[in-house]
Amino acid sequence: MKFCAGRDGKSLITYYSDHFPIPLPPDHRFPIDKYRLLRESIIAEHIIPQDDLRVPDSATRELICLAHDPVYVDKIFAGKLSEKEIRRIGFPWSPELVVRSQRSVGGTIAACRSALESGVSANLAGGTHHAHRDFGSGYCLLNDCAVAIKVIRGEKLAENVIVLDCDVHQGDGTASIFSGDPRVFTFSIHGARNFPFHKVPGDLDIELEDGTGDADYLDALQNGIHQALASFDPDLVVFLAGADPYQGDRLGRLALTMEGLSRRDELVFNTAKQIDVPVAIVMSGGYARNIADTASIHLETIRQAANLAPSPTRTGYAD
Repeated sequence: MKFCAGRDGKSLITYYSDHFPIPLPPDHRFPIDKYRLLRESIIAEHIIPQDDLRVPDSATRELICLAHDPVYVDKIFAGKLSEKEIRRIGFPWSPELVVRSQRSVGGTIAACRSALESGVSANLAGGTHHAHRDFGSGYCLLNDCAVAIKVIRGEKLAENVIVLDCDVHQGDGTASIFSGDPRVFTFSIHGARNFPFHKVPGDLDIELEDGTGDADYLDALQNGIHQALASFDPDLVVFLAGADPYQGDRLGRLALTMEGLSRRDELVFNTAKQIDVPVAIVMSGGYARNIADTASIHLETIRQAANLAPSPTRTGYAD
């Protein structure tokens, strides 16, 4: 598929939902403010015109149930999750959590649709890859990427999708939801000894030892991408651009520098450009000791994506 011709200029349609607050205890370890900091940095540095920063629609129950068990979804909406289920998710239930989660899923659906129209798009949230079909886990209530892939395939916008998961934690929920589905290739590169401690095998899993640095990580990622593309021809790449492989991450256990993470993003985007496949980006995890570091890593991903973005008048594909 080739981009339709358009005039000069760049446009990266990007979706955000950080202004839908989640009431968390003051000492909660999840860095919820990173999303706001990221959006504010994008605006301050003029990386994306404000008109290209958009609020997504909420994902409806019907769409969410394409990837999740309706019984589980109904318990979420009604606030009837058990204490055990809530502990496993890691967030206290609230109506605001449901609203924010629906918007986050909607952002990834919208980013996938936009990427398929223009070549690249982003959701400044998402990547909640520990959510399984019938339970949530690890700060993941709903699996936004799984829902979005189900939606765009149902709309016949794409058939074959690679999930390129560069979060430091294995994408167990996504691998489980798409297990046995030959049209979705799940590729996760992650810490071998990190959460989740029970890994769900995907189509390609690269496990890295604690302390892995830039050079070994990038070699492994490049080899993995080549291996994936040798066996699978995608219509779309969904890129989980986790900030948590960073050496300063509290939960990461790897040792990538900010430069190494930038080179990771460059490798992913250059590969997508070379094979002419759209990319939908989600932020995924990031728990740096200094929250500004996490925001900076995500910002670099968006900066590179903006450089990759096509003309604003490119609205489709031509064979």
